[in-house]
Amino acid sequence: MNAQVTEWIALAEGDLDTARRELRARLRPNYNAACFHSHQCAEKYLKGFMLDHDIPFEKIHDLLKLWMQIKRHFPEFELIQEWLGLLNQYPVATRYPGLHLSREEAKDAVQATHRVRFFIRSRMGLPPE
Repeated sequence: MNAQVTEWIALAEGDLDTARRELRARLRPNYNAACFHSHQCAEKYLKGFMLDHDIPFEKIHDLLKLWMQIKRHFPEFELIQEWLGLLNQYPVATRYPGLHLSREEAKDAVQATHRVRFFIRSRMGLPPE
């Protein structure tokens, strides 16, 4: 794994840490931020995987478009479509007023990210944690 892939993974882990922190916060939890960073973690794992496997990608945030590019080469990625679909609703909507996500929605987003993360890490030869 090259240094650039390692950096994508490290950035993804930072986003997951932030999502977890917001989910656990007792004082002023920001569930929108937990969902946003859950999406960011999944996006960075997808891009890290693509870079590691020489699959070119655009500077986009649409998880399902990235997923479709990967799935052409790795059909087993079909297994994570549902989780990516859940996360794909968050990159823009969570950054603007009017959306107030619940703790349960944030919990679902973090859980989906954990599943995507585990799936991709296992295919990259990385330990689960």
